[in-house]
Amino acid sequence: MKNLITIGLPSKGRLKDNAAAFFNDKGLVVLQSDKERNYFATIKNKPNIKIIFLHAKEIIQRLGDGTLDIGISGLDLLNESEKNLQEKIIIKQKLDFGGANLVIAVPDDWIDTQTIADLEEVAFDIRFKRNTRLKVATKYPNLTNNFLISKGVTQYKLIPSLGATETYPFIGSSEVITDITSTGKTLQDNNLRVLKDGLILKSTACLLVSKKKAAKLQPFLNSLV
Repeated sequence: MKNLITIGLPSKGRLKDNAAAFFNDKGLVVLQSDKERNYFATIKNKPNIKIIFLHAKEIIQRLGDGTLDIGISGLDLLNESEKNLQEKIIIKQKLDFGGANLVIAVPDDWIDTQTIADLEEVAFDIRFKRNTRLKVATKYPNLTNNFLISKGVTQYKLIPSLGATETYPFIGSSEVITDITSTGKTLQDNNLRVLKDGLILKSTACLLVSKKKAAKLQPFLNSLV
């Protein structure tokens, strides 16, 4: 179809509901099928707009390769992606939902570890006593690496997390973690606490645009912002 606009929205949870509400509030009513596993939707009276529900991470990928024109996803996921991918995506607007912090957290009983500088001491201690590196479990290796290096922490090893990162220190898979949190309750429930200077990124949902499509999308984008 001529002038087709393809929009990627998160496929589940509050992020999905808030993203649909964002368009509804602009008079662009999202019409979704009743079928539970339907990944497509349309906009009422706008046959040239196609909506696809995808994992928030995949929205970043598809904006980068140009198969999506517009998307809503998290700033954390955008900043975690490869630099060459980020360069193909424009942040059109930061939205007022999906707020969460990417933080570095340590076990509660590490009483003497309050700051990143303290963590560096622990890392050297582990290196000296055990001849291993401080293990940091994370789903955000790029952001974590950049943050720790910028703070002068050197004696660590990243452990890729596949889920429930907060359990890693207690099953011996890591000593500390970095994770995304909106209230901090899950960390507290798992006897973890955020270091005083342990904020890596304040994230939020963003309206994102594929850079190579931005010019032709401008009239439509003006109606959103």
